[in-house]
Amino acid sequence: MTKEGRRPGWLPGCLLIVALGCSPAAGQDVPAATSRASAEAIAATPFEGPISLAELESIALNRNPELRQAGHAVEAAAGRAVQAGLYPNPEVSIEGSQLGSPQAPGGTVKAPVFRQEIVLGGKLSASRQAAQCDASKARALFTAKRFEVLTAVRKGYFDMLAAQQRVEVLAELARLSSETQRTTETLVKGGQAAPLDLVQIRVEKGRFEADLEAARQQQTAAWRRLAAVIGLPDMAERPVAGSLDALWPSYEFDEVVRHLSEIHPEIRVSRVELNKAQWELKRAGAEVVPNVTVGAGYERDNFAKEDCWTLQASMPLPIFNRNQGNRQAAAAEVHRAGAEIDSVRNALIARAATAFGQYDAARRRAVRYRDSILPDADQAYRLALAAFQGGQFEYLRVLQAQRAVAESRLEYLRALHELWSATCDIAGLMLEE
Repeated sequence: MTKEGRRPGWLPGCLLIVALGCSPAAGQDVPAATSRASAEAIAATPFEGPISLAELESIALNRNPELRQAGHAVEAAAGRAVQAGLYPNPEVSIEGSQLGSPQAPGGTVKAPVFRQEIVLGGKLSASRQAAQCDASKARALFTAKRFEVLTAVRKGYFDMLAAQQRVEVLAELARLSSETQRTTETLVKGGQAAPLDLVQIRVEKGRFEADLEAARQQQTAAWRRLAAVIGLPDMAERPVAGSLDALWPSYEFDEVVRHLSEIHPEIRVSRVELNKAQWELKRAGAEVVPNVTVGAGYERDNFAKEDCWTLQASMPLPIFNRNQGNRQAAAAEVHRAGAEIDSVRNALIARAATAFGQYDAARRRAVRYRDSILPDADQAYRLALAAFQGGQFEYLRVLQAQRAVAESRLEYLRALHELWSATCDIAGLMLEE
């Protein structure tokens, strides 16, 4: 054990660790202002500083391939809705018989003959309405995909932010442990500190450096995932703006459930599916009413040397096939689609319950660390340091208290990361921009 008069030599490095580890607001800053540049310009711009969440969202909404696919699906469904309501085209034909007869060169010629199918029973209207339901479904799925992408971007952003702040904390701890090691080496050489203290500090320094190396690799992986989500997988790594200590939104479970039950795209899709099934049931019933095909044309009979008109009308007789199988299937589909609404709602509530449970647990944990654990760890360190300076403890106790401060800070960051990740899930369910 060193002499009492020389022990304050430990103080400068240790107090810096306290300043880093004990303040819940350490590292907190104001999020950077949102850039209004285009997604392509942002991606192409050389590194000039941290990139904001709003900029990342803007890039993703312009570049994410899954979102573009969903947009094209909306266009395709709109086209099919137009096509479903179109009336059948008329037919025109030219017919000739016995054209080479020696008794009447030219034979009998019907030219032109026009035919038109008359659609009866409301089939076109029902088909059009069913196709429009598909178009509404595609729009709802586009909205769902949009918020799925936004949620992925937001979670990726907070993954990156958490990794970034973890690297900052560990880098500072590694730097301070190096300073402490150099100070201890000097004291050991002067006989003012025990060699055991130096060994313990080297172990602690190696631990921080190993954790820092791993954290940097995790930060790189987090950026690569984020870049892939926004649709620019080759985008150079940049820090993200913001802080996990920012004020998080407050949610109530009942309000979340009420909101998503009314406006969530999956609920809208299930309701549209029910509406479509009802129109398809009407369409199946209309199939019993046969369509009529009528025709008229000019006929030249070169045998009789006469000109005349020909009229035609035809329709199938619904004797054997009255579409009874399809009507039964369509009726069952209506019941299935009705039950699907409840199934989707229950699944959404389960997802909301999972997200809210994670949100509430992480929020309580973060508040506990901020208000209780971090201040207590700070106090424990200061008491251990004071006792060491008074000759009551070996430095091992100070080192343990110092480690508790560092671990508490890292656990606080982990709790904030989990809190923001769950917040992103809830915001996605509630379609929050």
